[in-house]
Formats: sequence, structure tokens, C-alpha cells
Amino acid sequence: MASHRKWSPTGTRIAGIRTPALATAALTSVALLSQTANAAPSADSKPSIEEVEKKVDDLYHQAETATEKYNATREKTAQQRKRVDSLLDDVAQRTEKLNTAREELGSFAAAQYRTGAAAPDTASLLLADNPQDYFDQTQLMNRLTTRQKAAVDDYVTEQAATTKKRAEASESLQTLTTAQSALKTSKADVQRKLAEARSLLSKLTSEEKARLAAIEKKKREAADRKAAELAQQQAAAEKKAQEAAAQQQTGSGTSGTTGSTGTSGSSATDSSYTAKADKALAFARTQIGKPYVWGATGPGSYDCSGLTQAAWKAAGVTLPRTTYDQVKAGTTVSLADIKPGDLVFFYDDISHVGLYIGNGMMIHAPKPGAYVREESIFYGGESIIHSVVRPA
Repeated sequence: MASHRKWSPTGTRIAGIRTPALATAALTSVALLSQTANAAPSADSKPSIEEVEKKVDDLYHQAETATEKYNATREKTAQQRKRVDSLLDDVAQRTEKLNTAREELGSFAAAQYRTGAAAPDTASLLLADNPQDYFDQTQLMNRLTTRQKAAVDDYVTEQAATTKKRAEASESLQTLTTAQSALKTSKADVQRKLAEARSLLSKLTSEEKARLAAIEKKKREAADRKAAELAQQQAAAEKKAQEAAAQQQTGSGTSGTTGSTGTSGSSATDSSYTAKADKALAFARTQIGKPYVWGATGPGSYDCSGLTQAAWKAAGVTLPRTTYDQVKAGTTVSLADIKPGDLVFFYDDISHVGLYIGNGMMIHAPKPGAYVREESIFYGGESIIHSVVRPA
């Protein structure tokens, strides 16, 4: 902070005017103060279109990551809810059996009373932790028949099992409550990221939106060129393989026969996978144009893993719900060996997935506000491709 102490010039004065050196210094100070005063936020502090684009992409990525966490939590919550319902049903059935058994034990005590034993304390029986102890204490156990004693043993066993089930149900209810809280948190996280992205985009002028669209177009063109390069590389590799196979077939002796058998087995495997992949791709193509909705699994809308799960389900193959689990559901292959039907995963956190259709292209549910579409697997650059998995 500037000092408020009065300034005393050391130079000389001529008719009330400071010497030129001091005047120059004063003017410089005024200029600096003026610059400081004018250093308030201006148009220069506004983020560039490139920065806005990066920020929006990052937010959509974060939202998709949060979506996959939401999907995993929702699946866990659904499973836990089923377990709780099952345990509560079991407890209810066991409790009903216990009540019936208590009535039966009460009738045993009453029967023994009629034969000359001491009058039964029905209230004590119904409240006893262990009916067998009750019968022992009232000296009725020795008077029970074998069937009656077996009923007492069964009751004690059932009572212990019911107590255990009640404890399990209580624990599961607590787990369910925790999962529901986590689900609420995940949902709020997704909504917060999407709201921030929408807010950034809404502040753009028409000119800025046009510039942003131009940047996106350039990125798509670069991605398409990269996809074409991959297609050419795969075509060249396939041609080379066919030539090698043809040369092998012209050979003679055991080597040729063995090679033929190996090729036949490989062809059978490829044919089986291709048939399933074709069904998955046919389904995915019919979903093009449907909106991306986070957490959706169809049929009207999808998120990325919801689409791939539904597509392979149409081919008779069950995939897990989330990208984190889908990446483990198959065989990992290299990008050079990618085939139609393979799953392509993106980002280090494996938060996005698409269904490869060939020629460097895929069908995927891109992000909020977009629709299921065909797009280059290099839409975000080759560096974001995490892995390729063959699910069947």
C-alpha cells in the first residue's frame, strides 16, 4: 500500500515549478497510478474460445465420469434393495413359523398340566429365550414325547436362525441407506457439471459460437483423416495376410495341411464373432439419432455404456452396466487388430465407450445435448483411446 506521508521535494523550485527531473518523475508516477487504476477486469481477461472449448470438454468428461459412478452406485443400490426385500420376507416367514411353534409348545405344556404336572406359566413360555430351558425348569421336559421334544429342538434352532436373519436384514438396511446417499451425491455431481457447462456455452456471443463451431469442424476433419489412415493400414495388413495364406495353400506336405487346419479353426472363430457383431451393429444403427441421457439404457435414450450394453444384448451377449466393468468383459486387442463390434474405451479413467463399426469409425452416445451417432474413434485424438476389447 502506498505511504500517506507528505512528500518533500529535494529539488529546487523556480516560480513554484519543480525542476524538470522531478516533474518527469511525478508524471511517471501519475502514469503508473493511472495504469493501476485501469487494471480492472476487461475484455482481455475473458477466456478465449479455445479455453472455453477445453473447459466445456473437461466438464462433459467429468460429467460422464460421474455418470458411470452413478450407474455403478445405482446398480449396487438395486442389488442391495433386492437383498433387503429377500431378507425381510425371510424374517417375516420365520417369525410366522415361530409364532405357530410357540402356540404348539404352549399346547404341550397344557397337555402335561392335564396329566398332573404343575400348571404351566404360559406368559413365561411365550417370553422365554429358550423354550427348552423353560421346560427343564418346570420339570416338563422329561414328560414330553419324542415328537414334542423334537418340536422344542426345531423351535430353538428356528429361533436362532430368525435372530441371525434379523441382524442381517438390519445390516443390509444400513448398507442400502449408505448406497442411496451415495447415489444422491453422484446424481448431484453430474447435474452440477452439466449446469456449469451449459452456463459457459450460454455466455457465448453468436460470433463466438460460430468460431467454436469452426474449431469443432477442424477437429472432426482431423479425426476423420486419422480414421481413414487406420482403415488404409488395416486394408494393407489384410491384403498381406491373404497373400501369405494363398502362398501357404500352394505349398505341399504336412506343413500345408497343418496350416490349413489352423486357418479353418481361426476362420470358424472369426465367423462366430462376426455373426454376433453384425447383430450388435444392426441394433446400434437403429438407435442413431436418439438422445444421450445420462444413466439411460434405452429404448428411447442412452448413455455411452447403456448403448453398448443394449447393442450386445441384442446379439445374445450380456455385458455389465458400467464402462469400468465392460472393459474387463472380453479380450483386449490392439488398435491395429480392431474389428467391427469391438468396444473402444476412452480416457485414463475409462469413462467413455463406443462400438466400433469399421474404417476407423464407431457408433456411440457422445455426451449430454448430443445424439447417438457415427463418429471417428479419434474424435478426441489418439491419446485418449484407452483400450479395445472384444466382448464375445
